[in-house]
Amino acid sequence: MIRLDNIHFIRGERNILNDVSLHMKQGENWVILGKNGSGKTTVLELITGYQFPTSGKVRVLGQPYGEVDLRLVRHKIGYISQSLMEKLTMRDPVWEVVATGEYGFLRFYQDIPDEVKQKAIEKLEQVRLPHVAEQPLGTLSQGERKKIMLARALMTDPSVLILDEPCSGLDLFEREQLLEDIQELGKSGLLMVYVTHHIEEIVPVFTHIALMDQGQIVAQGEKKQVLTKELLRDAYHVPVDIEWFKDRPWIHVV
Repeated sequence: MIRLDNIHFIRGERNILNDVSLHMKQGENWVILGKNGSGKTTVLELITGYQFPTSGKVRVLGQPYGEVDLRLVRHKIGYISQSLMEKLTMRDPVWEVVATGEYGFLRFYQDIPDEVKQKAIEKLEQVRLPHVAEQPLGTLSQGERKKIMLARALMTDPSVLILDEPCSGLDLFEREQLLEDIQELGKSGLLMVYVTHHIEEIVPVFTHIALMDQGQIVAQGEKKQVLTKELLRDAYHVPVDIEWFKDRPWIHVV
């Protein structure tokens, strides 16, 4: 479903990605893990077609980038990021913010079809927030806003869902609520790609890990093969132990 082959990404004097290759298949859910500045978000920007590699090939949902209309591919990719949320209008009602995901708008300047509004309400029900539909987005907590972004990303019934540090800034309760919704999405059959540098966010729905350091993938594969104290120490440059509880990893600095 997603394939990156021998990707190099150079800006100015900086080699941001160095020979990155990834192959994400149907039935898998991936976490891209690593320190700040390791190249994680750049990989997402390549997958969504908002950046293009200096060399190498990107193919998403069978479509080779550079040879297809990216707008058609993006319609099948749901995307959640803090930078996107900051572009939304805080005074708009929540259901309307969700509905913009149907067209990739940031806000509406014309009448919204009734069926699109109804679909937005259904997506709010999916994330357990139908009761805030008429409230302005700005009145919600950070955790609720992240759930609204999730509902918005699901409006096109995507085949791929990209989540760029969705739990950033959330307290423990809000984080666990959002992760519960993400875990539930694992039953829908879409491919999720989740970027984080917090190992405890890797809930059981995620099957594979790409561990990054300094623009390279230092390990990739099934999560228990990659999430070892030796590989994590090499990527984070901190000695750690790792424990598993209910198929979820927890890390301790030693």
